[in-house]
Amino acid sequence: MTNKIIDLRSDTVTKPSTEMLDKMFHAPLGDDVFGEDPSVNALQDFAVEMFGMEAALFCSSGTQTNQIGIKLHTQPADEVICDALSHVYLYEGGGIAANSGASVRLIQSERGLFTAEQVLQNINDDNVHFPHSSLVCIENTVNKGGGACWDYSELKAIKAVCTKNNLAFHLDGARLFNALVAKGESAKAYGELFDTISICLSKGLGAPVGSLLLGTKDHIYKAKRIRKAMGGGMRQAGIIAAAGLYALQNNIERLAEDHQKAKQVEQVLRNLSWVESIQPAETNILILKIRAHLEMSVLLNHLAAEGIKAISMGKHLMRFVFHLDQSMEDIVKLCEVLEGMKF
Repeated sequence: MTNKIIDLRSDTVTKPSTEMLDKMFHAPLGDDVFGEDPSVNALQDFAVEMFGMEAALFCSSGTQTNQIGIKLHTQPADEVICDALSHVYLYEGGGIAANSGASVRLIQSERGLFTAEQVLQNINDDNVHFPHSSLVCIENTVNKGGGACWDYSELKAIKAVCTKNNLAFHLDGARLFNALVAKGESAKAYGELFDTISICLSKGLGAPVGSLLLGTKDHIYKAKRIRKAMGGGMRQAGIIAAAGLYALQNNIERLAEDHQKAKQVEQVLRNLSWVESIQPAETNILILKIRAHLEMSVLLNHLAAEGIKAISMGKHLMRFVFHLDQSMEDIVKLCEVLEGMKF
């Protein structure tokens, strides 16, 4: 019998539960491009109510919802202000340039969490030599910041800067629910701050695919046209939307279990000689830095031989991500393997 693989590469690798599959199998379907898929409509309506926003649009991925959101708020030759660690800049295939023709102003901050003052310092003057600053994007939690959560009071301060300077404010909420659970915050509080919000259903929430873009009715009307131009119109999409609705209704509070797994493993890693440093476990992501003399491939291969998958996040950086498909027995085994690694 093959031993179970413990997959720490990402929370995107989760499989639908039996209960989620049942909802998918029995989902009522229609043509979503005509707005007639009842399961898609139910998902969008549920998210709208949850965040207290006006409208929502179901899309295939968080990259698509982010890119639609950015295009909504910019014109070619505009500039997007975001962090140097942000997913919209690093991991969306150059989409800001390809889809929106926009420039990017990168803020260098600690773990991807910049301040309102930093935003203010990076807004261009009204000068023909400069791109027009039109949008601020933040990511919560910050993937490359080790699952770091934003302070809500700082987000309010950034919103004030955006409002005063006529900038739109977009949230890449790929793991927003991890932040809400960790900080004890509400979705409606975020709905009050942002012009548009992207939320992912296929990470810690456990759906197989799909993300939502939330905004005003006007935003979402325009977003449908952009989605169509990107080839993102889906027909009987209720079969996957039903999974997303199940995820929102059942899998949010359990994210705290994944956070606890991360904290448990963090304590082990802090005592290992081959680990130089580790970012604090705020949510479900751990990023550790290995000693400079070690080869990342050697460590990853050692873990793979024990049935554990992980990935590199840059020079000497390794990432572990915790999710619902890992049992507490898996975490015990992981800790035992880590403690046995001598380099």
